[in-house]
Amino acid sequence: MAIRRGRAHRLIRWLWTSRRPDARLARLGLLPVAGLYGTAMSLRRYWYARGWLPVHRLPLPAVAVGNLSVGGAGKTPIASWIARYYAQRGLTPGILLRGYRGGDEAMVHAWQVPDARVVANPDRLAGAREALAAGAQVLVLDDAFQRLDVARELNIAVISAESARAVRWPLPAGPWREGIRALRRADMLVVTRRRADEASAFRLARELSGGLRGPVAVVHLRVTRYEGLVSRRPVAAAQLAGKRVVAASAIGDPEAFIAQTKATGAAVQAATWRDHHGFGDDDVAWLAKAARKADHVVITRKDAVKLRERWPASVPEPLVALLDLDWEEGHDALIGALETVVAALEPL
Repeated sequence: MAIRRGRAHRLIRWLWTSRRPDARLARLGLLPVAGLYGTAMSLRRYWYARGWLPVHRLPLPAVAVGNLSVGGAGKTPIASWIARYYAQRGLTPGILLRGYRGGDEAMVHAWQVPDARVVANPDRLAGAREALAAGAQVLVLDDAFQRLDVARELNIAVISAESARAVRWPLPAGPWREGIRALRRADMLVVTRRRADEASAFRLARELSGGLRGPVAVVHLRVTRYEGLVSRRPVAAAQLAGKRVVAASAIGDPEAFIAQTKATGAAVQAATWRDHHGFGDDDVAWLAKAARKADHVVITRKDAVKLRERWPASVPEPLVALLDLDWEEGHDALIGALETVVAALEPL
């Protein structure tokens, strides 16, 4: 079976992680653009720090979660985890996000935290007011570390252990929206890992903790179970061992998803699309054909929300990878920080 691979992913991985002479030369060619980008971000931070650009107070206590680098660090699962924590505590969380292309991340949040008020609006102040009107009591801002125009009670930066392999150059020569010094703004750092080992994650956490004013947490984003796309039938990861599996994804870090699928013991072929891809009719037809030929097609929850209502009833359903957050360090510190944010709220 022919497998569709996203060339852009391979190109970006080569550009940002390869130490080969051709990759180094390509990065050098992008250095002037990266310099302009880095300068623009520095000026922007300076203008906000001096008060030359306005910073708005939100109408509810807020936790912001965001990356220093682009794609695949795990900010959305962490934001959902925080919102679910508040919901289990008896509060109504509002989840604010920009809303990107097909709205997949908003749908994921709504699926994972049914009690949340999910608002996709590039204007975070307007989105906060909408969430308040809908009954939210606390806000979780997804992808908001660089949103300097709104104040927040807790600012969480997320960095993946896998990103440590990349060069530490600004976009587009490297994956970094901001440099490591931006962690000075963070109240807490969360280091995530998918395919990286535990030692690598803890090593990165120790390296970065020196420039941080708050605690550091380490979390393993792992897949141990699946469910049917339509039936939601539970399937243990061990049941994929020895099976022919197509790992299909349209996410920021497809390599991590592929590695997680291979860890089940399956014989894996990969199919990738660009992040936030909308999946047209031809894509659904391609996946349906793959599902008929392979033992299983496995997809991410981010892609499942776009495919569930469109999957042909006559075709074996894909399995959706369910991500578990295994806190290996800093869980109690995170809970304490989240409690501080809502300490002033009236008890229910």
